[in-house]
Amino acid sequence: MEITSAVEIAKNIQTGQITAVKIIEATLEQIEAQKHLNCFTAIFSQKALREAESIDRKIGRGEAIGPLAGVPFGVKNLFDIAGVVTLAGAKINQDYPPATHSAFAVRELEKAGAILVGALNMDEYAYGFVTRNSHYGPTLNPLDPKRIAGGSSGGSASAVGAKILPLSLGSDTNGSIRVPAACCGVLGFKPTYGRLSRGGVFLFSSSLDHIGLFANGVKDLALAFDGLQGYDESDPVCTLQPPQTTSPFLEDGIESVRIAIADGYFTQGAQAEVLEAVENVGRLLGVTRRVMIPESERARAAAFIITAVEGANLHLERLRHRLHDFDPATRDRFLAGALIPGSWYIQAQRFRVWYRQRLREILGEVDLILAPTIPCVAPLLSQETVTISGEDILIRPYLGRFTQPLSFIGLPVLSYPIRTAEGLSIGVQIIGAPYREKLILQVARILEKCF
Repeated sequence: MEITSAVEIAKNIQTGQITAVKIIEATLEQIEAQKHLNCFTAIFSQKALREAESIDRKIGRGEAIGPLAGVPFGVKNLFDIAGVVTLAGAKINQDYPPATHSAFAVRELEKAGAILVGALNMDEYAYGFVTRNSHYGPTLNPLDPKRIAGGSSGGSASAVGAKILPLSLGSDTNGSIRVPAACCGVLGFKPTYGRLSRGGVFLFSSSLDHIGLFANGVKDLALAFDGLQGYDESDPVCTLQPPQTTSPFLEDGIESVRIAIADGYFTQGAQAEVLEAVENVGRLLGVTRRVMIPESERARAAAFIITAVEGANLHLERLRHRLHDFDPATRDRFLAGALIPGSWYIQAQRFRVWYRQRLREILGEVDLILAPTIPCVAPLLSQETVTISGEDILIRPYLGRFTQPLSFIGLPVLSYPIRTAEGLSIGVQIIGAPYREKLILQVARILEKCF
């Protein structure tokens, strides 16, 4: 049985057309059938089946169940799961004790009735765009297993793209939700910085880290986003914004919404089909306006500096005492980050304030901005460079070219997948002002009806 959408699963379970146990059994079968993709680092078969049995008993007794009751989900393995060691993609973390409590986001989905079936593979300590992990192996792309899944939330994107799971959680520092979503052909949603609690999440760069979701349908994203909102005092950046109710309002019209295409930096350094996809989405939405976001190249450079410095500072003790237990690709960048002068970090943060103000001014004139997600289709696993405009460019840092300037200032963004003629995927980012998540989802819903 193919796993359908979260909305359909929940509806069918609530109406008695299928049991939660059958859904979980089918999910576990899919995990086994597609284990070659290497999405999972832990599977909680017995616990998931027990929770499914409990939901079925409640339905049999006529008791109330949550809106996501029986829906299977997975989480990037940097989310705490009670009784499980939080790996964060690292060998070093294997020596740490199991988590005593699950992360806030995990608990909120479970309160809504969703069933956690496993932890998902990632780049070590979330520092990467490829999920080629030297400790736990690479996660493969469900559209073409010879290609990368993207990262750092590669396992989360691949599991949804392969229809193993209808929902998964990931984190996004510089593009770690949007990049793998575009590579794997799924929706990747990064809400406003601080909108969703990071309590119980192994952070990478605190001033940049977001959590977010993967799904194959906009209604699934909206339903899960509704369930994840809420203030959490354990996360100092979690906001007191009133929860949005998005899922019932996705069919509202957007006739008066002002949408523009990002020009300049966001129309350069990408394969032609990537840029054409943005133009096609713009034409479909009737977009005629273009906006120039100034100094985006510098914003990307500043994001690199902040990420490297904050990440290295977090891992200083591990670098001193467990250096050879790091993934080599991660280790060297953390070491470089430890050597960056403090004045560079201060200047990057000062520039960040200036750049945020420029985007605030632009988003006062338009409601949403369209831009590419990744500059090319998912590269091959063995590929180290990609040729764009006649230039060979390193893949690892370059996949975040279009995502870093936006997460740099915490804007909410959804990556909408666009399939290529070869059956691969690229993505278009729908970017909004802070706390305009509902509007982003409404526009994505229109695209979903057209593609």
